[in-house]
Amino acid sequence: MSANTLTLKVVSPQGVLLETEAVSVQFPGEDGSFGILPRHAAMTSLTESGLLRARTAQGEQIEYVIHDGFAQVRNNVVTVLTRSAEKPDEIDLERARAAVERARGRMLETQAEIDLVRAQMALRRALMRERLARRR
Repeated sequence: MSANTLTLKVVSPQGVLLETEAVSVQFPGEDGSFGILPRHAAMTSLTESGLLRARTAQGEQIEYVIHDGFAQVRNNVVTVLTRSAEKPDEIDLERARAAVERARGRMLETQAEIDLVRAQMALRRALMRERLARRR
């Protein structure tokens, strides 16, 4: 690792999905989006469903949709622990659209407050997956 890069690790219950050197990393945090560059101060944050982006030293753009978890920045290493992560080419657009419609339907039917929160979270995940799948 050079002084101008950092290590990005994306880990899910399935294992290490990505470990690479990057010049920048962006991820959705509980308090907004975070942009991380080499030699960033140590920090920990909850993550929300959204788009994780990284740019390698060779200029390659890496993207994953991540779903809830947390991120830690320490000693020039960004570790993102997430419930699940998908690359754009792994997302089926029709299934993503169907999930958006199901989530919207659940929000209309929901009586209990906890069910409404879960439906809102499902809708946010589905919309992010659909948006990324459309960009391929």
